[in-house]
Amino acid sequence: MIPIGGMSAGTGLALLDATKDKSLALIRSSAQHERAISQFREKIADVSSIDDLMKDQDLYAFVMRAHDLEDQIFGKALIRKMLTSDVSDRKSLVNRLTDQRFKDMHADMGFSPSGAASGDFSDPAWQQKMIDRYVTRQYINAGEEQNETVGRVLEFREKVAGVRNVFDILKDKDLSTVLRTALGIPEATAGLDIDKQAEILERKLDLADLKDPKELDRLVRTYVTISDATSGQSTQNNAALQLLSGMNSGGGDFLPVTIDIAAITALPRRPYA
Repeated sequence: MIPIGGMSAGTGLALLDATKDKSLALIRSSAQHERAISQFREKIADVSSIDDLMKDQDLYAFVMRAHDLEDQIFGKALIRKMLTSDVSDRKSLVNRLTDQRFKDMHADMGFSPSGAASGDFSDPAWQQKMIDRYVTRQYINAGEEQNETVGRVLEFREKVAGVRNVFDILKDKDLSTVLRTALGIPEATAGLDIDKQAEILERKLDLADLKDPKELDRLVRTYVTISDATSGQSTQNNAALQLLSGMNSGGGDFLPVTIDIAAITALPRRPYA
């Protein structure tokens, strides 16, 4: 990913949006990730049980990282129990865990309660879905490492499609932080009873807006603008933003801009430090 350290969140996000396809391609082609992807393709088709997955550390770690569960890699007993949970049993572990990451991994892997693989891991479409999830996760993590606000926006965009009700928002830190800020809901309301929080959010937000790309963009821009303002960041004179905006001095039309990704990625990680 291109470096955005030292930039405001607004500028950094604009730069990442303008170069996303190139950034994803760079992640896929990097030595570390290219090797991990190649090993995944080579090995996953031979997995027929939960034991097969667990005994191959590289394969297991790839699946965990694809689901943003790298911090849980060493909890194999928990992961095994979760993956073999009976989703039809309301009391099973996967249904008791509130973190959506576990539910997503359970659904993607599809192991039966006996530990047998019920899906076809040799299916190229399934493999590509998992690889895309892995690459996207590396992209989001890289953005978050450089700028917390940018990382939160990337997470928000990734998760918002799965929102079914206001409680899905309130139980997720990234979703709730972005929307509380953008909607002008005080952070202190996070300490209120969950039903009261839901009532406040429902008054401020039409859930249908979360399906509208223009409204989503407006919410994100509002969140980023407020975050930059409260952190003291200013984008007014930032050269990168001027390049991305491409505004001429005469009429306000956008001008085409060519960004040299190779040159940008060669910059130090914090070029303005």
